Amino acid sequence: MPTLILRIIELIKRYPGVIALGGFISGIGSFILVDRQAKLASWVAVLMLVSWVWLMVEQSATRWFSRRFQREIPEPLLRYATQMIHQESLFFVLPFFYTTTTWNSGQLVFTGLLTVAGLVSITDPLYYRFVAPRRWLFLALHTLTLFAAMLTALPIILHITTAQSFQWALGTAMVLSFPSLATSFPINHWRRAVALVVVTLAVGGCGWLLRSWVPPATLWITQKSVTLDMDSITRNPGDSIKNVSASQIRANGLYAYTAINAPRGLDERIYHVWRFNGKEVDRIALDIHGGRDEGYRAWTHKQNLPPNPVGKWQVQILTEDGQMIGMLRFKVTDDNASAQ
Repeated sequence: MPTLILRIIELIKRYPGVIALGGFISGIGSFILVDRQAKLASWVAVLMLVSWVWLMVEQSATRWFSRRFQREIPEPLLRYATQMIHQESLFFVLPFFYTTTTWNSGQLVFTGLLTVAGLVSITDPLYYRFVAPRRWLFLALHTLTLFAAMLTALPIILHITTAQSFQWALGTAMVLSFPSLATSFPINHWRRAVALVVVTLAVGGCGWLLRSWVPPATLWITQKSVTLDMDSITRNPGDSIKNVSASQIRANGLYAYTAINAPRGLDERIYHVWRFNGKEVDRIALDIHGGRDEGYRAWTHKQNLPPNPVGKWQVQILTEDGQMIGMLRFKVTDDNASAQ
């Protein structure tokens, strides 16, 4: 076995580009696999998270290998291994975030950032000449990738809610970023230690305040509509509307219907938040259950309307901690305007 390992190392030293190519191919393979075979995503997620163990024990494992076999692991091998994990992780999560992003919201920024990170991870000149030499930038890419990977994998593997997944992912990113920051900025005075703690907490605080900009990676809407009618027996909505007159909704109100896809075994509480001209007027809780390919169907019925409901309306579909799953928009028009 040691001889085989040494031969592999020598081969890698001769052809280092093979690892980068393999990482790229595995990333694309994960993208296709998750996009077309979502039920197999949990297996990919497990393998992906296991790979992060290597990043945590890399230095200790390298020293042990050197003592045990009296050979140094080539530095290019370590760099390519890290690059492969970044590629695999980013290409794994991107299909989820592309599906769940509400593109006309701040979530565009987060998903766009992941896309840029993915492109950097497969572009050697950018990765090795621009990112890797700058320790702070490399750690930022590393932390972002881990954060996105945990957001995607935890609900699939552990069946915990999106809110819990976000808290775990953010907390883990903060804990792991502290020793990394301490390595880049050595603690040689108590003031620097305090400053690093403050910076770490500030990063976590910003992440929490901007959580609505982060798409819920494993929850997405398969069907949505605002309608005047709802068949509660078949759980099917009536015709979807974008414009409705005030007189049409005064008698029976409006329904907001959503079918939400969630991983099998996941129970989640979501909210339909009704907004009128930008102001929240109602927040209704709904409990959904994962596992249906068509999505779990749920709706809310808005009857207590303002005296004059004419204006722009939104129904935001939010997780328990405020991440946006999607949004419905419609207008209520004046009866005279509708008649014209």
